[in-house]
Amino acid sequence: MGIEDKRFIVKVVEKQVVYAKDNEPWNVDHWLPFTNLDLLVPPFDVGSFFCYNKPSHGSFRATLKVLKESLSRALALYYPLSGEIAWNGVSGENQIHCNNQGVDFTEAFADVELKELNLYNPDECIEGKLMPKKPRGVLAVQITELKCGGMVIGCMFDHRAADGYSANMFISSWADLARSEIPSMFPSFQRSILNPRCPTTYSPSIDNVFAPFLPSPELENSQSQEDDDDSLLVNRIFYIESEQLKTLQLLASENGRRRSKLEAFTSFLWKIVALSMESSGNHNQICNMAIAVDGRSRLSQGDGEEKGKLVASHFGNVLSMPYGSKTSQELKEMSLSNVATEVHDFLQTATTKEHFLDLIDWVEERRSQPLIARAFANGEMAMMVSSGQRFQIMDKMDFGWGKVAFGSCHVPSARKDCYVMTLPSPSNNEDWVVYMHLPLKHMSYIEAHARHMFKPLNTDYLKIS
Repeated sequence: MGIEDKRFIVKVVEKQVVYAKDNEPWNVDHWLPFTNLDLLVPPFDVGSFFCYNKPSHGSFRATLKVLKESLSRALALYYPLSGEIAWNGVSGENQIHCNNQGVDFTEAFADVELKELNLYNPDECIEGKLMPKKPRGVLAVQITELKCGGMVIGCMFDHRAADGYSANMFISSWADLARSEIPSMFPSFQRSILNPRCPTTYSPSIDNVFAPFLPSPELENSQSQEDDDDSLLVNRIFYIESEQLKTLQLLASENGRRRSKLEAFTSFLWKIVALSMESSGNHNQICNMAIAVDGRSRLSQGDGEEKGKLVASHFGNVLSMPYGSKTSQELKEMSLSNVATEVHDFLQTATTKEHFLDLIDWVEERRSQPLIARAFANGEMAMMVSSGQRFQIMDKMDFGWGKVAFGSCHVPSARKDCYVMTLPSPSNNEDWVVYMHLPLKHMSYIEAHARHMFKPLNTDYLKIS
């Protein structure tokens, strides 16, 4: 059984199911409800993969045994990941059924060396090869041995159960256990910390961030137009050198107000995609830009250290998605600093404790309805930028044979939403790695007109030999 493309073959060696290690109370069959913030996430998957050089000691078989045993212990702590999302007839809604049905665990071998992987193009080397399929459950894992003795660990999560912060927390705990160490953080599944207030109350501004999901002709038309090659979404990974980031930040701050690197990057991306739209003949069309904001630090503001630790360890989704909307013509004519002001202004609406409390209450009154980020509600061109800088994946994902050579998120090619994540560079602390899931036409325009900024990721840059 193998998966073949023009570059290398992946052979599936064995498929198993890894269960959470028996440990009360995790082996008790029960249901875990979604929080109101989980209900803002559509039913799609998101992945992470981590590349490692050949371990300096031990065989692959011994390493694989350690990974399976430590995964079982990790699942005892993160027990919802060993369950499934299903309809709970008693509560009348989807919940996580914590039944320890186990995690699909695939062992594979790839006839390729780590230095030969074209990491710039994950569609070629990651999708369907080094990333597991997830036909069931909340999590799937694939461990792939490479011809050079290195390996790739791929994990695919159901996003409804975990955001990037939570996925990172789980994998770093798994790595701690593989090194026979106590996890640096234990997860909390205490739903009450995200309970709505009584009575519920919220600002009308929440209606500018999320909306009930109502299929519209515009949305259906936008999806039907994705059949042509230029509109197909592709995955690419770039790196941005620190000097380019500093220059971008200076340009974004020309109006006299200092902007963050994330605000500057988001502004540049928003503007260049608008230029691509104009160049392709889509004149004066709406272009939306959203930024994922983690609410953990905001929700515990002023509530003391104990509450702060509890919220920080919460496993689930704690995200808002403020956005801005402009026409491509407007963005084309605006200076980068003016675009950065727009980004800063819409971002600030979701950076307070009150915003997340309001959001929880807003969802409470709509729990029976499917919800959607307003940026993506009408089928207009829309992108979402997320920052993974705080994850520190290069240091935390050590399973006992050394630091990760490279790690990234991965969005399945079937997903239709435009997604961009900035990540820390394993080669230079000041550089960024940028994962992008965008329509081919916009990706091609970016590569043609901003090659000084977006440089294709390669193993020379990563110092993989």
